[in-house]
Amino acid sequence: MASYVAAIDQGTTSTRCMIFDHSGQVVAVDQMEHRQIFPRAGWVEHEPAEIWSNTRQVCAGALAKADLVASEIAACGITNQRETTVVWEKDTGKPVYNAIVWQDTRTDEIVNRLAAEGGQNLFHQQTGLTLSPYFSATKLRWILDNVDGVRERAEKGELLFGNMDTWVLWNSTGGPDGGLHVTDPTNASRTLLMDLRSLQWDPDICREIGIPMAMLPEIRSSSEVYGRFRERGVFGGIPIAGILGDQQAATFGQACLSPGEAKNTYGTGNFLLLNTGTEPVLSNNGLLTTVGYKIGTNETVYCLEGSIAVTGSLVQWLRDNLGLIATAPEIEQVARSVDDNGGAYFVPAFSGLFAPHWRSDARGAIVGLTRYVNRGHLARAVLEATAFQTREIVEAMNADSGVPLKSLKVDGGMVGNELLMQFQADILGVPVIRPVVAETTALGAAYAAGLAVGFWEGEADIRTNWAKDKQWDPAMPADLRERQYQQWQKAVTKTFGWVE
Repeated sequence: MASYVAAIDQGTTSTRCMIFDHSGQVVAVDQMEHRQIFPRAGWVEHEPAEIWSNTRQVCAGALAKADLVASEIAACGITNQRETTVVWEKDTGKPVYNAIVWQDTRTDEIVNRLAAEGGQNLFHQQTGLTLSPYFSATKLRWILDNVDGVRERAEKGELLFGNMDTWVLWNSTGGPDGGLHVTDPTNASRTLLMDLRSLQWDPDICREIGIPMAMLPEIRSSSEVYGRFRERGVFGGIPIAGILGDQQAATFGQACLSPGEAKNTYGTGNFLLLNTGTEPVLSNNGLLTTVGYKIGTNETVYCLEGSIAVTGSLVQWLRDNLGLIATAPEIEQVARSVDDNGGAYFVPAFSGLFAPHWRSDARGAIVGLTRYVNRGHLARAVLEATAFQTREIVEAMNADSGVPLKSLKVDGGMVGNELLMQFQADILGVPVIRPVVAETTALGAAYAAGLAVGFWEGEADIRTNWAKDKQWDPAMPADLRERQYQQWQKAVTKTFGWVE
């Protein structure tokens, strides 16, 4: 009897497989990191073949850890780093170039050329997105323009494009031997090529950016049986029945199923999503409008999103590039060695600034340095940068929605850092709530897959499964909160215009 649901969580720094029971509790998890490739400043790449190899290994590992066989898994969902772009040969499955990662900024010139024709909001009405190197379309255009023979082969129908969900699904269902070339609306809405309302590729935008539509995957709902894992392999025959981009998956896993409910995921970057219901709400304050989820034939649910490029990856940078900490969790201990940031503010604009600024000309800066500042102050400034950036997003959301946020559900790898969570509550002035299952990205994908096969009956099951683990209430005096936030805003302006 199938008593469990699995999820493949293909993230920016690692791939893992998680297995859940009917109550939404984690039964097993297996995880592998993959290489981060930096060919030049601002360029970030992954090797797709390495990620596919890791995917197979973590699926086997999770099954082994749970002591289960494939027949006990009712379905599997896929969730993924969004915007990361892969192009591969239809006949062989060989990528024509490394995956260009969402953080990559090499397409600035393409973006600027498009913006010169119609401004940053050239496709905003259709897609809900601003022009930015962040999204898939310009990364795809770069591959078409810069890898020999690729454009010609794409126009002949020999090449396929996908984000990481499509790459994993295509390989899982047979690859060159009948693999499914499919994506869902949450991922398609991050390409800059999909019309938000029709949930179809926009031929006018594809033509303007220069994308052959023959290479684009079919867009299907976020929760339906797309196909089954190829028989060879440990997951052989299991239905693949859900796809959600990682941040939408976390929103679903956090049971943010009604308009006005919001979550913030603390991972490589931070992503705050607010459920706005079944009509897309276009932002006037630098946020993105995105598909939240589409469950089978139900109405599409939309979200406003604030995307922050660098949060958890800033802790990694402190560890790997500067050697100020030996492990990521150590940063909390180092930051607790001081009472405040010592006047230092760290703006991590490594890839420019995402929402609400959208400044690709910005670069990182540490400001307010004096001889007084020590290792502890820098560690604290690194953590505080995440909370300050989150407040910028919340203020933009409050302005767009007209409904002030009353509390914030949080998830992701950084929510185990209690110093950060308390400071987040302090700087927002609202409670911060962590669920029992903090890694809700994989859980959301599992829910989408389980709903498609009847493992869960509906949204009521998801709400029933959600449970609070801990809540942090604001304790900082209001005048200190505003003074620190004003200093942060001043620090942000110092990063503008660094790249000519």
